[in-house]
Amino acid sequence: MEFYKRHKKWFIVLFVLTFAICLSIWYLFNLKHNDTVDVKADFTVNALAFIKEFQQDMTSANKKYSEKIIVVNGTISAIELADTTTNIKMIDMTNNSFIIFAFQQQHLTEAKMMQIGDRVSIKGSCSNGAFSNILETEYITFKRCGVNK
Repeated sequence: MEFYKRHKKWFIVLFVLTFAICLSIWYLFNLKHNDTVDVKADFTVNALAFIKEFQQDMTSANKKYSEKIIVVNGTISAIELADTTTNIKMIDMTNNSFIIFAFQQQHLTEAKMMQIGDRVSIKGSCSNGAFSNILETEYITFKRCGVNK
């Protein structure tokens, strides 16, 4: 009993900290992003010019565009369908560099209706650009995409 009386304050502090940490983790796991189509775009770009900007200086392009909402206008070069997602690609045929767009769940129906060769305007959050040693080409990834209207 003596031990409990002496350390009562520490038990209370430990309990409050544990509760706060659990509450923070719960909040982060349940955080929802706004629908990207409803968010104002930071930039509007042409797909091929956008790819060339990353090819010229990947570091500064990543600083400029990473985690920004961007509207990309271009022609669909490839479509990758899966059970739970659809990826749309715009490819620079001169060097096979590409942009890949992962669509949000609520926009999968629109993405599945697209065809190779369609001119489209896609809005999404730019993750970053990188060079793939395996593919030997540059690529730019987007997340939370939807068709720009």
